[in-house]
Amino acid sequence: MSDPAAALRAVAHNVRAARLRAGLSPDELGRRAQVGKGALVALEKAQGNPDLATLLRLAEALGISASALMQGSPAGRVRVVASDEVVPLWTGERGSEARLVLTTSAATPVEIWRWRLAPGVEYPSHPHQAGVVETVSVTSGRMVLIIDGVEHEVGEGQTATFDGDTPHAYRGAGGATCDLVMTVQLPPGPAPGA
Repeated sequence: MSDPAAALRAVAHNVRAARLRAGLSPDELGRRAQVGKGALVALEKAQGNPDLATLLRLAEALGISASALMQGSPAGRVRVVASDEVVPLWTGERGSEARLVLTTSAATPVEIWRWRLAPGVEYPSHPHQAGVVETVSVTSGRMVLIIDGVEHEVGEGQTATFDGDTPHAYRGAGGATCDLVMTVQLPPGPAPGA
């Protein structure tokens, strides 16, 4: 979906449908996801501009993947996603961005992300629910992975993995833009409290 308005309409439809399937009121979903009721009602009407952190909190509270909020169900057994169909869910300085490419439909879903981090640009991530495992593979450049305040440099051709239920951040390092592929393995079943 290269059209931002179409992407917002898809998110609005999917959030409302998932909330109704879960039997949650807007108040209850807002409380669980730490999103104000007014913001949630506006989102379900395809108004506003939800950020990545909000979408991730909503997905966790609904017990679904973030990409399930962005995309419909796959048609057939093979799903091919073109790069121009994937809108950035986060943009930072100097061309930094994160794009959720797709989520597998297995019993333990895996989200697949493409990230681009300019040197010195940092994205802090809130801790995810217990059981989430992240893996980052740097395809060009270098990055610093910060886990619980400890920095780990990951260079081109290197891969790092960690439990995502701890504070973490990603920062571009060196003199060139860092491109990486990230996978986020989600635990089976609904999020705690969902």
